[in-house]
Amino acid sequence: MKQFLGWRASLRSIALMASLVAATTTGQADEGMWLFTQPPREQLRQRYGFELTDAWLEHVQKASVRFNSGGSGSFISEDGLVISNHHVGADALQKVSSETKNYLRDGFHAARLADEKPCVDLELNVLQSIEDVTARVNAAVPAALSAAEAALARRKVFALIEKESLDRTGLRSDLVTLYQGGAYHLYRYKKYTDVRLVFAPEQQIAFFGGDPDNFEYPRYNLDICIFRAYENGQPVKAPHFLKWSAKGAAESELTFVSGHPGRTDRLLTVAELEYLRDVAFPYQLETLKRREVLLNSWSQRSPENARRAKEDLFGVQNSRKARDGGHAGLYDPALMTAKRQAEAALKLRMAGRPEFTAAAAAFQRIAEAQREIQTSFLRSRLLEGRAGLPATSVGIAWQLLRAGDEQPKPDGERLREYQDAGRASFARALLADQPIYEDLEILLLSDGLTLLAEKLGPNDPAVVAALHGKSPRDRAAELIRKTQVRDVAFRKKLLEGGAGAVSAAKDPLIESLRLLDPEARTVRKALETAAETIKQAHGEISRARFALDGANTYPDATFTLRLSYGTVKGYQEDGQTIPALTTYAGLYERAKLMGYQPPFDLPPRWVKRKGALNLKTPFNAIGTHDIIGGNSGSPVINRAGEWVGIIFDGNLSSLVLDFAYEDEHARSLFVASPSITEALTKVYGAKELVGELLAGRRR
Repeated sequence: MKQFLGWRASLRSIALMASLVAATTTGQADEGMWLFTQPPREQLRQRYGFELTDAWLEHVQKASVRFNSGGSGSFISEDGLVISNHHVGADALQKVSSETKNYLRDGFHAARLADEKPCVDLELNVLQSIEDVTARVNAAVPAALSAAEAALARRKVFALIEKESLDRTGLRSDLVTLYQGGAYHLYRYKKYTDVRLVFAPEQQIAFFGGDPDNFEYPRYNLDICIFRAYENGQPVKAPHFLKWSAKGAAESELTFVSGHPGRTDRLLTVAELEYLRDVAFPYQLETLKRREVLLNSWSQRSPENARRAKEDLFGVQNSRKARDGGHAGLYDPALMTAKRQAEAALKLRMAGRPEFTAAAAAFQRIAEAQREIQTSFLRSRLLEGRAGLPATSVGIAWQLLRAGDEQPKPDGERLREYQDAGRASFARALLADQPIYEDLEILLLSDGLTLLAEKLGPNDPAVVAALHGKSPRDRAAELIRKTQVRDVAFRKKLLEGGAGAVSAAKDPLIESLRLLDPEARTVRKALETAAETIKQAHGEISRARFALDGANTYPDATFTLRLSYGTVKGYQEDGQTIPALTTYAGLYERAKLMGYQPPFDLPPRWVKRKGALNLKTPFNAIGTHDIIGGNSGSPVINRAGEWVGIIFDGNLSSLVLDFAYEDEHARSLFVASPSITEALTKVYGAKELVGELLAGRRR
């Protein structure tokens, strides 16, 4: 595996890094994860001569899909066909698989509607409207309130706005914080909960090259998964879907990405970045690497173990590699120097102007709040974040305990995840009949309890309560084997019965968590109070930025719909030209070069049907689109609004995009549309599916 560098040598000049940081707020080059309500019209007009119309935006917006499990997708036929990545659909594939039917490994194809397989708990969201409610939120949080009082006031107004919207429209309503507290927008989604699996390739071709090739390029991945949304037992009639482009995108062509980037940190202050570098990221990497070793070792004990842990292991490996890259960036003196210079320049522009007094002082308030967060960080991650209490059973038990305790409270005083506006989605996920494996649960909880004891010490009250006089392994086995929370009927009874039913059940896992819940709530409140201080401070900084530079900027990513743009473009690395597109010929050459050894082996049907393929077909491609985690599954769209590909990854250099945009080496990776129709036709014999893609409807 290539050494993980994170930053290329050509990026190591302070001058260049300063330009990257400046681009974060000015929208230079192909930068930006733009709000659909504030699209980059002028940038596209000047740079590419493209007029971004309201009709084009509405069509793309309503054809784009958010996978509530994490990831993006799009409608690709008027009969409810939705495409995303195989790794986005992996959770659904895992939950419909069994020891005898391993759809994650072997793939799936439903040639008829009757064969499409219902997903366990998958929810799809399609954005219908966005409303700016900044003034109302700010009015509900007077400046005279303490941080704790302000946090509660903000929670109340969030709950009120979301519940009013849900009752009035029937749409899922999420109030989103933008610009770290500079604006608040209400997003309304149409929700689809009857989602059925239509097609998935074998994981080995979806993730060819495995972890060694992850975040690398050139790549050869058929990372797709196709679903169909239903309503009232019938396929959805989607008024907005993206027409399929058989030819795909050419090199240098302008293309767009419409997706749901999860989170970026470009607007954070230096104090916040230092906290990530020195506290948060080292801890996350330690726990990710620990979990990776644990799952790898357990998977090697049997094929069934490997199947059960496959999705979790992939997620851990992917997160570990991504976090390694971001952490390396924060240790780069060029990046941090540029960030400090940009922050100092902004403060200088505010100096001496009375209207910016609060904004100038906000940086110090954020630094102080970060120090408060650091004091509670470890206990929060171990308890409230459940790093010391992993396993699906534990999550279910804690949700049942808290749901019972939170329900009697006024809606606005509940923890946010238990408020009325999100209750339907919460209950659906909690009551989903998903496979949960006792042996894997014991493994995870045993390791979590060991971590809890290692970090806090054996005599810590939380550790004593959690272990109850037993070893981590024995305590984990006892709790997992004796709990009833894996039974859906039991969960339903407790959820409907409230706190009384939860207490009466005397479930040992729930009761053990009851001992830890008070401290978990205490550290959560401390962090939320500090976060409120930071949110208010960022609000002051954002208002100053808007006054100085105008409001035509984009906020950090928030897992809400954004529009990015760029060109299909290769790059130079180590004196070599990295091509913009790969082909099927390259796939077979790569497999041969690596001796067909895992993870560079090919599924049998891909070996057998090589001769049927046009090996010159474009397979994977790269572009200058501004993307981040959460964009997985996002459609790549041409000027005409046609579907030309699907984002599945970024290269190593793209990991800097968390903190600053860069387009010399950083690239988005996508599966090109021609490779999909070629594979469906000649490898999988899915001609009916290809017909629907090309016609835009079922035949």
